[in-house]
Amino acid sequence: MIRMLLASMLAALFAISSAAADTQDVYTIPNLEVDETAPTLIQAREQAMASARLAGARKLIDKITLYEDRIAAGGIPIDGELANRLSAAVDVQEETAGAGRYKGILRVVYNPRMVRAHLDGLKVPYVDTQAPLSLMVPLAASADLEEAWHEAMGPADPGALAPYVTSNLTGYTSYSDWYALSPEAGSLRARRAILAELIGREGTWRVSVSIVTTAGTEVVGTTAPASTLEDAVAATVGLLEENWKRASIIRGGDRTQAKATVRYTSLAEWNTLRGALARSPLVSDFRTTAVARDGAVVTFAYLGDPQRLQNDLLQRGVALGDEPRAGWVLRSAVSAAGVP
Repeated sequence: MIRMLLASMLAALFAISSAAADTQDVYTIPNLEVDETAPTLIQAREQAMASARLAGARKLIDKITLYEDRIAAGGIPIDGELANRLSAAVDVQEETAGAGRYKGILRVVYNPRMVRAHLDGLKVPYVDTQAPLSLMVPLAASADLEEAWHEAMGPADPGALAPYVTSNLTGYTSYSDWYALSPEAGSLRARRAILAELIGREGTWRVSVSIVTTAGTEVVGTTAPASTLEDAVAATVGLLEENWKRASIIRGGDRTQAKATVRYTSLAEWNTLRGALARSPLVSDFRTTAVARDGAVVTFAYLGDPQRLQNDLLQRGVALGDEPRAGWVLRSAVSAAGVP
């Protein structure tokens, strides 16, 4: 029992550190292109850093809030002074400097507490918790086009609100279900899959997007026309992030206290279940009150109604059920579907 308790404590620390890493990914805005000239190289570099902080801050606010909420607040103006206050660090991805000119690609990391405090002060709702990791499955009408679409997607996008790892296998279709997708998804630690079917032609690409989980397939929608494959990727990511924000942002309401039994078959599964709860934007004050070799009792508070909580957890590979004697029971929906 003592060994199990120590393992549980380590699992809790791992879940907390993983959630913190997710937050850092959300608050990091990469690939900010800058090109500044000034009387001296030092001045040009300072201007470039300031330009990146400002552009990144605007992208971050758009990333974690909804358009209608920004409009309802009268807009969220961001100037250089505010961008500097919200930022924590600027990293150089690429740079070319000389003769009073600084050109490069920068990455800016923002301070979560400062950003949250600013949005809370404006009473603008936001979500900075990532959706569960997804297996991205690029689909297209021909093998050559699918290969180009796959390449445009890139291997992964860990910093998105809806992060993904791209599938390395072929043979999937728009009808592929979780049973077909779960072996690869499980090997990449993804808890759901995204079918991204490219349609149209050069200059007017559109993407039909669906999310596949143990519960079935949910059609998210189709992106607006994009002129290039790279733009189509950005539109796909934007559509998924918009879908996640609408599912996760809650405007007010009381938190409901809950107690549940968690059932698992291994320490790894217990750690996965804890991590899913820790990452849910609906859950807070999560505590373990009892733990055994194959089960635990936990308490937590949640926002919204039970159905919304159930849907959110299922996206993360966790099944929430109500049993006559035990009450709420949490178990791995992924393992139940035959995925390790």
